[in-house]
Amino acid sequence: MSRQALRMLAVLVLLGAAAFPIYWMLVTSLTPTEALFADRPQLLPSLGQLPVYASVFAIKPVASWLFNSACVAIGTTVLSIALAVFPAYALSRFRFGGKGAIGFGLFATQMLPEAMLVVPLYAIFAQMQLLNTLSGLILANTAFTVPVITWILKGAIDGVPIEVEEAARVDGCSRIGIVLGVVVPLIAPTLAAAAVISFFHGWNEYVFAQTLITEERLHTASVGLAGFIGELSTPLDAVMAVGVMYTLPAVIFYLIVQRHVVSGMTAGSVKG
Repeated sequence: MSRQALRMLAVLVLLGAAAFPIYWMLVTSLTPTEALFADRPQLLPSLGQLPVYASVFAIKPVASWLFNSACVAIGTTVLSIALAVFPAYALSRFRFGGKGAIGFGLFATQMLPEAMLVVPLYAIFAQMQLLNTLSGLILANTAFTVPVITWILKGAIDGVPIEVEEAARVDGCSRIGIVLGVVVPLIAPTLAAAAVISFFHGWNEYVFAQTLITEERLHTASVGLAGFIGELSTPLDAVMAVGVMYTLPAVIFYLIVQRHVVSGMTAGSVKG
């Protein structure tokens, strides 16, 4: 077997390993619960079980959960990037006292598990009347993602040639204009990658959503999905059906954004 064929085989194996959990989720959602524990598992989906996808909307507010998750994920993404751009630029371009400590402080926040932050956040949000609000959940998620997004964007801004900014300054562009009109477009691929990280965090986050939101109508899909687990029984086909619908928006978002996640866009930007 040639080297190219081996590479192709390795790629197919990796793709199969990555896609298998989603495929098995689909098969499980379209398999009767009693058939899931048969001696010979069902390897192909049974289209006769498709009504289970409609039935979950009748027994649980799945559409509302997905809408709430989308609001939280999009809000977290937009707010995280908006708040991280300028600190990242300052850390990359300016020299000031305590710069190292501030940078390390941002990095250190990632070492704290969410469970440690839930109690103080709950007390603060109760004072600010942000409990049971999606905006409060967006703020909590944003506080967790801004530090890592700041570091990611700082690394990208470090790679932007300073000559580009100097040329813009000669043309009379202000500092804010340089950041928004020159630097941000040049780091667009990194912004896309940061958007993916923020979106996935907001979409999948569970601890904050479970603690800060108690009204069922405001539950996100991650919390609602966990609510299917009962003390006596769990409808696995319904759980997997909701799981498939819960997975698809995140996959679609990634497919839309991933074409922008390319490297080397700034290479040669000062040529000519």
